[in-house]
Amino acid sequence: MVNDNVLEKLKVLAESAKYDVSCSSSGTVRKNKAGGLGNTVGGMGICHSFTEDGRCVSLLKIMLTNFCIYDCAYCINRRSNDIPRATFTVSELVDLTIQFYRRNYIEGLFLSSGVINNPDYTMERMVRVIKELRMTHRFNGYIHMKSIPGASQELVNEAGMYADRMSVNLEIPTETNLKLLAPEKDYQSVYKPMRYIQQGMMQSIEDRRKFRSAPRFVPAGQSTQMIVGATNERDKDILRVSSVLYQQTQMRRVYYSGFIPVNSYDSRLPVLKQAPLVRENRLYQADWLMRFYQYRADEIVDDSFPDLDLEIDPKLAWALRHPEFFPVDINKADYAVILRVPGIGVKSAQFIVTSRRYRRLNALHLKKIGVVMKKAQYFITCNELAMNTVNELTPDYVRKILIEPKKRKKDEGQLSIIFPD
Repeated sequence: MVNDNVLEKLKVLAESAKYDVSCSSSGTVRKNKAGGLGNTVGGMGICHSFTEDGRCVSLLKIMLTNFCIYDCAYCINRRSNDIPRATFTVSELVDLTIQFYRRNYIEGLFLSSGVINNPDYTMERMVRVIKELRMTHRFNGYIHMKSIPGASQELVNEAGMYADRMSVNLEIPTETNLKLLAPEKDYQSVYKPMRYIQQGMMQSIEDRRKFRSAPRFVPAGQSTQMIVGATNERDKDILRVSSVLYQQTQMRRVYYSGFIPVNSYDSRLPVLKQAPLVRENRLYQADWLMRFYQYRADEIVDDSFPDLDLEIDPKLAWALRHPEFFPVDINKADYAVILRVPGIGVKSAQFIVTSRRYRRLNALHLKKIGVVMKKAQYFITCNELAMNTVNELTPDYVRKILIEPKKRKKDEGQLSIIFPD
């Protein structure tokens, strides 16, 4: 039975943890109603996250403490804020996780923390939590643990033996602006733990090639989070940072968090009524293109087009800027070329390449495969498809055709993330 003292701490620390999106699926809020079934919001620290195979899992999203020695302008838990504070003991948090798991409330734990005393002191307590869960209670659920910037390699390495995923939040895309909003932090303290995690994963892969029984190190990889809209970075700056992280640190996922003005009194921060959700959504779409569609960051945004188009997705925007690339002959083009066609996703492109070995494809075949012909028809040719492509109709006209129906639809609720195809 959870005692009242622990419940009070849970309320405080779950509230403090809710602004970290690096385990969340989207910004959707849909609560249960009388006569309804289910909701998108878990109670008291329980959040919904999605695995790579599409399964929805429930995690206890909690902080070890919301006390913090730092005074970051964008953070609700900054030391100068007058908010309720609490700290779990190691045993309290372990017992809470086990009780929630046994009651089938959760399938795992997402653990973060404010920094108390110093990074290593905080990190050591967090490691004790996940180590006790794994070693004492034989807890086999999913564990995502935040690594504290500035923590030692020894503690990061120990954490990696018990956590499924680890993350170190970059927070602000450029160091200049990080120093502006968080003068006590620097990029070196963030990138060092990232490299420690990368080295641990690479060593683990090498060890398992020699010994199949060698322990896994952070098997679900590492992730990070950047705040969007708190500073003056353009989208090209943000995506270039993400591209470097994917290439140099073996980052599994970069999360983009629309800036939420929780400290509106701080003059260093922009005045916003709500988080820039459309921009956040476009960044996720662009990130998807880099990870799965073989696009480079400088193809999506560059000096001529430094920001993503808020009216259309990045893949369509690129296609309209490069009409010379089209039309693509579906029955002849390479897989990488077909991936560039708006309306064609990864699975559809794979089906096209496989199916055309047996017959020439036409518009009906493409619809059955799952191609979004409303978009794709202006960028492809196939057996009987009319030749009114982007080159005959002009990019501006195609853009107008595709965005006018969207403009007629009113925004209903919060924006969900829709990945480009």
